[in-house]
This record gives sequence, structure tokens and C-alpha cells, in this order.
Amino acid sequence: MAVGNVPFPAMPTIKGVRLGSTMAGIKKPGRRDLVVIELPEAATMAGVFTRNAFCAAPVHVAKAHLADCQVRQQTPRYWLINTGNANAGTGEVGMRDAKKSCDALAEHAGVSPEAVLPFSTGVIGEPLPMDALLAGIPEALKACDSSGSAWQQAGEGILTTDTVPKGASVVVELGDKCVTINGITKGSGMIKPNMATMLGFVVTDATVAQPLLQQLLRETVDRSFNCITVDSDTSTNDACMLAATGESAVIETQEHITIFRNGLQRVMTELAQAIIRDGEGATKFVTLQVEQAQSRQEALDVAFTVAHSPLVKTALYASDANWGRILAAVGRAPVNDFDVNRVVIDLDEVRIVEDGGRAPRYNEESGSAVMAREEITIGIKLGRGEQSATVWTSDLSHDYVSINADYRS
Repeated sequence: MAVGNVPFPAMPTIKGVRLGSTMAGIKKPGRRDLVVIELPEAATMAGVFTRNAFCAAPVHVAKAHLADCQVRQQTPRYWLINTGNANAGTGEVGMRDAKKSCDALAEHAGVSPEAVLPFSTGVIGEPLPMDALLAGIPEALKACDSSGSAWQQAGEGILTTDTVPKGASVVVELGDKCVTINGITKGSGMIKPNMATMLGFVVTDATVAQPLLQQLLRETVDRSFNCITVDSDTSTNDACMLAATGESAVIETQEHITIFRNGLQRVMTELAQAIIRDGEGATKFVTLQVEQAQSRQEALDVAFTVAHSPLVKTALYASDANWGRILAAVGRAPVNDFDVNRVVIDLDEVRIVEDGGRAPRYNEESGSAVMAREEITIGIKLGRGEQSATVWTSDLSHDYVSINADYRS
């Protein structure tokens, strides 16, 4: 059950960028599951990857190929993405298969294997069905075009348990030029990124030097994909890539950097929130807004402690105004010298906690009315400083358990 999913947006064309997808039958017949994204030679590229110690073979290979290209002052030309199989926990066989998939695309496209970055998502611990994947590569490459429909089909081709493709696009004005930023992502479960999201691919036609592009990616990811959680599980395959084709305005003055960063942040935030709206079994979209912390990290620690509480998440699913669960979660957050008498907690417009206990004007009827909403903000003021953070999460439903219990069936 999706919570207020936003329709896939119209995607403007970005010169030099082509996307192709096909139904390779990697896991299930009759669905797009293999995607190729082609980028121009003049592009610059940045990436962030999962910090899970069991990171998947394609993560190792993508990082190595990206680094190799940067040493040679070149840019990878292709992103190759498959769904249905994560190629994680597959040892040396997985590494060999990830490299072999790059070799195959490189041969068909006439580039070096290092110019291909592989990405996989799906079931962990099973070898890639290489016959199906290799047979699908020329089909996906042949299907490449630059249209808006190609973006949507690529969005469909990277999904696993997602119910809808997820995309975002903005156009910002920089002087007499317009800069376009397009992005797609996938993710629904195993969502607690520790760098990026499950898979995210963002392209702009701006001209951005690689070090600045990497900095902007890290900054915007930290305030978007690193601020979402469905179930507190960090994937073995997380990756978020950002490419700038160099066909439009040069991003180098502080004014242009600020404008571009704001546009990029909007795309990243929309994509991250789309994952929560499509969270496995989700019926609620929940914003945790923590203010008056001593540091941003402290605010994040409090927000994630509440967002990860199974008792809070099940109360949200039941529309149960059991506000004591929220209070208890805030109280066990890793905060030193916590003065609970300064803490204020609100459910949307309803004050539930102040002065160390239940707010005097709180009543069950008003709390229940808020908890029944599909979109809820839990506001928490710590009374300790001036820093803040926002985290987005979902509830925990029967469907979440069913989806994950039946995932490999």
C-alpha cells in the first residue's frame, strides 16, 4: 500500500544521455529488469556507495572502475543496472560475473570495460543468471534513446518490491541559461541508507568539475537519502550516482553553486521521500522534525531512535495515540545530560509532552485524530541548542511482514 505516491514526472531531454531497458528474464518474465544508461565522454561523475561490510560485487567493481577512470582523467560512459538479483554474498564468482557483465557491454558499445559501472539489486546470496543478463545487454543497448518515456522505463527497470517507478526533475535558471536535473531511484524495503539510497541515478546538463560534483553529491545525499528509514536495514548494494554532461551553464561562482545545490537538493529530497511513500506495507508518511539540539548529529540520533522504534511504528499503523511510546523512544536516544523537563513533543498541531510529562491540554481525542492521518509530523524540541534535523519514515504493518516473508517465493 503506497502513501500518496507522486506520479512519475515528465522528464526533459538531457543532450548526450540515453537510456535503454529490456525484459531479460533475470528473475521474473514479463517485466523490465535490465537497464543501460549512456553518458557522453565530456561528462564528470561522482558516486557514493554502501558502507555495509558485505557490500556486493558490483559495488566493488563500480568503485574500482570509477577510480580507474578518474586516475586516467576519463569518465565512465555507461551505467549497467539489473534487478532481480543483488549479486551480493557471492564471493569470487560474483566478482567474476560483475566484471563479465562490464566486459560484455563494453564490447557491444566499443568502450573499455572500465568505462562501465555495474549495479545490481534483488535477492542476496544467489549467483547472477548470466545467460539471461548477457543476452539482454544488446537488447537494452539497442533500446537506448533520450526521451522522457525512456527515463520512466528505466525507472521501471530498476524496481524490486517497489510498486511504482520513482523520478524527479527540476530546471533552474543560471543567468541566461537553464540547467536541467533528472533523477530516478528505487527502494521500498531494506531502507536505512548509510551513504545514499538503494539505487539512485541523477544526471544534469550543467558543467561541474568532478571534485565539486562529489562534494555536492555528498552534501545533498546527507540531507535526503541519509535521512530516510523504512526498517533500519542498510543494503549491501546501495549506490547513488551523479553525472554532469557539460552541455549547459558552468557551475563555479558561489551564486551558481548555491542555486544549483538547491535544485539538486530538491531532486534528491523528492526521490528520497518517494521511497518512504512507497515503503513496504506503508500506510503512513511520517516526518520526524527535531529542533533545539546541540548538534545536527544529536538531532539525527533522536529522530532515528524514534523512527526505528517498532512500538512507535506499530502505533502509527494502528492510528493509536499511544504517545508514551514516542516519549520513551526520545528518552533512550544517545544524548548526554538529557534534561527531560525541557523536551517538547508535538503530533502535528497537538502538543503531547512538555515539562517532563503529558501536556496539560492534551486529550486522547485530538491525539487520535492526528494519528489517523496518512501524513504526520512528530515535532521534538530538545531545549539544548540551535541545531535541527529532519528524518522521514513509515509505519510498520502486517503487509511489511508478508512482503518480506514471501520475498523469495
